[in-house]
Amino acid sequence: MQCVACQSKIDPGDNWCSKCGEPVRRSEPDSERRFVTILRADVIDSTGLIAELDPEEAVSRLEPALVAMRGAVRQFGGIVSKELGDGVAAVFGAPIADDNHAPLACHAAIELVRRVAGLGDAGLQVRVGVHSGHVVAYMVASEFSKVYEMGGPAQHLAARLEAAAEANQIYVSEACQALAEGHVRFEFLGGKLLRGFSQPVPVYRIVGASDLSSWRVRRARSVSRFVDRATERALLARAAEGAGATRQTVLLLGDAGIGKSRLAHEFAQAQKANGWRLIDAECSPNLQGAPFSTLKRFLLTALDTIAKGTESPTDPRRNLPEIQQCALDAVLDVPISNQRWSELEPHARGRAISDASCAVVAAMARRQRTLLLLEDLHWIDRASDGVVAAIASLPVPGLLVLLTTRPNGMPVWIARCRAEVVAMRPLDDDSGLEMLSDMLGSSATNADLKSRIISHTANVPLFIEEVCRGLKDSGTLRGEWGDLALVRPIDELGIPSSIQGVIAARLDRVPKQERSVLQVAAALGARASEATLRNISLLPEDALRGCLVSLDRAELLVRIDSELEDSLEFRHEMVRQVTYESMVEKVRDDIHARILATLESDESRADEPDTLCYHAVRAKDWYKAFNHGRSAGRKWLGRSAFADAANYFEIAMVALDKTPATRMREIDAIDLRMEARATFIASGQVAEWLDLGKEAERRAGAIDDIGRKVAAMTVRAGAQNFYGAPVEAVAIGEEVVALAESSGHPGWRNLAQYGLGQAYFLAGRYRGAKEMLATAGAHLAGPAASAPIGTTPQSLLVLCCMMGSITHTVLGEFDAAEQLQREAAAIADETGRPYDRVAAAYSGGWLMLGRGDAAAAATVLEDGFVLAQKHGIRLFVPVLACHLGMAYLEQGLFDRARRMLTEAREEARAVGYTSAVLRSSIYLALATNQLGDVRAAQNMLREARNTARQQGFSGLEAEALFGEAVVTPHASEDRTMILAALRAAIAIASESGASPLREKAEAMLNSMLAGGDQLA
Repeated sequence: MQCVACQSKIDPGDNWCSKCGEPVRRSEPDSERRFVTILRADVIDSTGLIAELDPEEAVSRLEPALVAMRGAVRQFGGIVSKELGDGVAAVFGAPIADDNHAPLACHAAIELVRRVAGLGDAGLQVRVGVHSGHVVAYMVASEFSKVYEMGGPAQHLAARLEAAAEANQIYVSEACQALAEGHVRFEFLGGKLLRGFSQPVPVYRIVGASDLSSWRVRRARSVSRFVDRATERALLARAAEGAGATRQTVLLLGDAGIGKSRLAHEFAQAQKANGWRLIDAECSPNLQGAPFSTLKRFLLTALDTIAKGTESPTDPRRNLPEIQQCALDAVLDVPISNQRWSELEPHARGRAISDASCAVVAAMARRQRTLLLLEDLHWIDRASDGVVAAIASLPVPGLLVLLTTRPNGMPVWIARCRAEVVAMRPLDDDSGLEMLSDMLGSSATNADLKSRIISHTANVPLFIEEVCRGLKDSGTLRGEWGDLALVRPIDELGIPSSIQGVIAARLDRVPKQERSVLQVAAALGARASEATLRNISLLPEDALRGCLVSLDRAELLVRIDSELEDSLEFRHEMVRQVTYESMVEKVRDDIHARILATLESDESRADEPDTLCYHAVRAKDWYKAFNHGRSAGRKWLGRSAFADAANYFEIAMVALDKTPATRMREIDAIDLRMEARATFIASGQVAEWLDLGKEAERRAGAIDDIGRKVAAMTVRAGAQNFYGAPVEAVAIGEEVVALAESSGHPGWRNLAQYGLGQAYFLAGRYRGAKEMLATAGAHLAGPAASAPIGTTPQSLLVLCCMMGSITHTVLGEFDAAEQLQREAAAIADETGRPYDRVAAAYSGGWLMLGRGDAAAAATVLEDGFVLAQKHGIRLFVPVLACHLGMAYLEQGLFDRARRMLTEAREEARAVGYTSAVLRSSIYLALATNQLGDVRAAQNMLREARNTARQQGFSGLEAEALFGEAVVTPHASEDRTMILAALRAAIAIASESGASPLREKAEAMLNSMLAGGDQLA
């Protein structure tokens, strides 16, 4: 950016040219998203004030208040975006970002009320509303003027706060209060019902400005201790030693949040303890436009320090020439009656002020070693800037001048005073982890979170602290500082509002062309290649290279790994997020469309459909999003990453429904749901699996497609086996098998037969299940084996063998079960698919339990359980856990059995797997009984038996009845109950063919009868 008057280079954050002093004129900004603070103010009952006045008189009546409002807004760096006749709408933090936008807006509001009250017109009373939030900022040009306008809900909340405020009061939102707390004093007014808002809105009233310095505000919020900075502390210590011979000046340079103030104050306090006099002051963004405001703060601090010192207090002004005393009085706002001072030219007055200030500092340094700490030079007022330059160049021993500034505030005179510039860097990983351990605690359970925070913040201390604070305030972390526990998963760490402005202000220093490259990189993700940026940015080669060099130097987009010279990544994720979120939707859509076109033309990206899907969705190219989402779903399904696959299939479904409605679209929508079912099945999303079938069936009916209706009904029937009662599953299963056979779709027929066999099994119709599963298995093992979309004949055959082996085991036909189990295991070994291996492990464990080898069963089931969890095959997790618990129970490991069966039941409930809930409850009751809680075991079994009877799970009803007989004490009064349960179990098992269960029940019954009980 250049000054329009003298063409000197100026920083985007400067308000005036450092060479000629002309105000900076900025070009019109593009539309963009901004996090800002909005101020709304108006004159109360303005209509009543001017209703009967002539137009010119009306304008004259209100104009003084409007002039006062404009002046207050501009004094604190705001922009009047709109005048409303009797008030103004103003914005702080745009078009150039400022991390102090909320405190500045609050101070402007206080000044606005003060100025209007100072007009002496009792009829002019104002009310003010202030709110911080996201807006879309854009320039609106009319025939005669241009207005910087804000759009979005934030404007409306500011207006509602203004309307609710009382006369000469300032109401602010909770968001604004959180950002300005410490800089301004507030009173909480509770929740207020504002027009247009359905719920009460927390409202605060400003009661005054705080006298706390920015450092004190930050220090009061800090929850971490000072760590590391050994290199910087050594440099400062060396400068302190050198100050004994001559004045030393050190400038700590770094972006906001890097730790400049923390280091400076830690060092200053240590020097004070070593006998140094400390004079600390700071430049204020609130007073940047007030001449000598920084110098006044410094002089007041210096005089106060001298007055409180252990030496006899001597006012250093006494030995100064009369004119210099007047100069200091002028800075300190002391009335001056000296005629000579009144007659001095402005330049001579400025020289006298500089000389007097230097004399005061020199006198203090001669009496006692003095450390002058002046913070935030980027906010220094122009008049003080020259005086500080003179002080920093004083040839006086015993003086150490320590300054802090951001990169955009580097003084032009710093080289003249031979200062040592210390560029502050982020912490190293070890120091970042030390800081996190201090805040979160040393527990290993937070290790992953700490690593994510380190990566997210790039070890910038303020960012680390604010992210942790945000997690604690939201309840994601619970406990006390130093001992916090993560209580729920975190998808994204996000960007706390307290540091959005910090990052946005840094990005605003980036020229427009470099900003456009940064935006493309942000849309690409955390890492990008130079070649991709070249194709998408549309910049000439030299221009792009220049932008990348500048961005690397600014540590925004940096080159990584010497072996990958073409790769670039964001210094930390927060910069990428703020860059991305600053773009308006239209700009984002266009960039993602360009990225998508570039990536699609690159053949090496053919195996990255997930990346293409991401950009297609962001570009709102819905048909491409459907195609790439489906491809990504297939990719991850092929890799047995079922949850990821389900996510991409869902994206594809949503995207397809956003394309124009045609018959072809409906066909694609049905086929997509049929293909996607496997991912929802494996990941245990049973309700969603059922919905896929229902929705596909509805769409197939609407276009009168019988073949696809059969497919959809088959999917719905399969889900019904897990989600509902067996009677419903059997009814729809029989219907769909008949339809599939008659409609000539062998693949769907085979799947429907497998599903019906499973339904028969759940209903306790084991002989029917055996026959139906054998029929399906024969079709799948034959030369014309066929399977529907989304699976293969081999994988479907594994399931048939699994279910067949389990059925034969329940029937007591162990040789047949063994044959099917071997076949399932062989296919699983051949395919290597985790899903097939888990299925084979499940039936293998069931068979070994049936044969009484609980230890071998536990080994097989443990392997399957681990594999299912590793690959997210959640549908099998509850049944594997249940049978593993049963194996532990058979081995007498009752406590382990109870834990595993409890987990199985909870997981089954979460998945919606009805029969697994019942079976795990039955065997959990048996484990509970073995551990001595007979009453709880009886209650569980009674509830399971009643539920199984009501819902038609006759096989599980028989198991529950037998369990009741086992856990009921054999006292004389309970024998009738036990015998009844056993006889009922025998009757059901006999009817279903469950020989092992029948034989166990008969053996127990005969044992009791042989003991003398002759009840009929």
